[in-house]
Amino acid sequence: MIELPCPWCGPRGVSEFRYVGEGATRPDPATATPQEWRAYLYLHENARGWVRENWYHTAGCRRFFKLERETESNETRAAT
Repeated sequence: MIELPCPWCGPRGVSEFRYVGEGATRPDPATATPQEWRAYLYLHENARGWVRENWYHTAGCRRFFKLERETESNETRAAT
Protein backbone atom coordinates (compact mmCIF):
# COMPACT_ATOMS: atom_id res chain seq x y z
CA MET A 1 0.00 0.00 0.00
CA ILE A 2 1.17 3.51 -0.75
CA GLU A 3 1.56 5.82 2.26
CA LEU A 4 1.27 9.58 1.89
CA PRO A 5 2.74 12.00 4.43
CA CYS A 6 -0.03 14.38 5.52
CA PRO A 7 1.67 17.49 6.97
CA TRP A 8 -0.96 17.67 9.76
CA CYS A 9 -1.89 14.01 10.49
CA GLY A 10 1.33 12.18 9.64
CA PRO A 11 1.73 9.17 7.32
CA ARG A 12 -1.54 7.54 6.25
CA GLY A 13 -2.69 5.02 3.65
CA VAL A 14 -3.49 6.42 0.22
CA SER A 15 -7.14 5.32 0.55
CA GLU A 16 -7.67 8.26 2.95
CA PHE A 17 -6.77 10.79 0.25
CA ARG A 18 -8.10 12.14 -3.03
CA TYR A 19 -5.75 13.01 -5.84
CA VAL A 20 -6.44 16.57 -6.98
CA GLY A 21 -3.98 16.86 -9.86
CA GLU A 22 -0.54 17.86 -11.00
CA GLY A 23 1.02 20.88 -9.37
CA ALA A 24 0.51 23.33 -12.23
CA THR A 25 0.35 27.10 -11.88
CA ARG A 26 -3.21 28.39 -12.26
CA PRO A 27 -3.67 31.02 -14.99
CA ASP A 28 -4.80 34.51 -14.04
CA PRO A 29 -8.60 34.56 -14.55
CA ALA A 30 -8.53 38.20 -15.66
CA THR A 31 -6.05 37.69 -18.51
CA ALA A 32 -6.06 33.98 -19.45
CA THR A 33 -7.16 32.97 -22.93
CA PRO A 34 -9.47 29.99 -23.54
CA GLN A 35 -6.45 28.06 -24.84
CA GLU A 36 -4.54 28.68 -21.58
CA TRP A 37 -7.52 27.47 -19.51
CA ARG A 38 -7.91 24.39 -21.70
CA ALA A 39 -4.22 23.53 -21.28
CA TYR A 40 -4.42 24.07 -17.50
CA LEU A 41 -7.52 21.90 -17.08
CA TYR A 42 -6.97 19.07 -19.56
CA LEU A 43 -3.37 18.80 -20.73
CA HIS A 44 -1.10 17.03 -18.24
CA GLU A 45 2.45 15.79 -18.59
CA ASN A 46 2.09 12.36 -16.93
CA ALA A 47 5.88 12.31 -16.72
CA ARG A 48 8.10 9.55 -15.39
CA GLY A 49 10.20 10.53 -12.37
CA TRP A 50 9.55 13.12 -9.68
CA VAL A 51 6.34 15.13 -10.13
CA ARG A 52 4.56 17.71 -7.97
CA GLU A 53 1.03 16.71 -7.03
CA ASN A 54 -1.89 18.16 -5.08
CA TRP A 55 -3.79 15.92 -2.63
CA TYR A 56 -6.80 16.31 -0.33
CA HIS A 57 -7.05 14.39 2.96
CA THR A 58 -10.70 13.31 2.82
CA ALA A 59 -10.68 10.91 5.79
CA GLY A 60 -8.55 13.05 8.09
CA CYS A 61 -7.94 16.77 8.49
CA ARG A 62 -9.76 17.67 5.22
CA ARG A 63 -6.93 19.89 4.04
CA PHE A 64 -5.19 20.28 0.71
CA PHE A 65 -1.43 19.82 0.48
CA LYS A 66 1.33 19.43 -2.09
CA LEU A 67 3.93 16.71 -2.31
CA GLU A 68 6.43 15.28 -4.76
CA ARG A 69 6.03 11.65 -5.84
CA GLU A 70 8.36 9.43 -7.84
CA THR A 71 5.98 7.83 -10.36
CA GLU A 72 7.84 4.53 -10.76
CA SER A 73 8.45 3.65 -7.10
CA ASN A 74 5.70 5.82 -5.47
CA GLU A 75 8.31 7.22 -3.07
CA THR A 76 7.14 10.57 -1.69
CA ARG A 77 8.78 13.66 -0.22
CA ALA A 78 7.67 17.10 0.89
CA ALA A 79 7.21 19.56 -1.94
CA THR A 80 9.84 22.28 -2.08
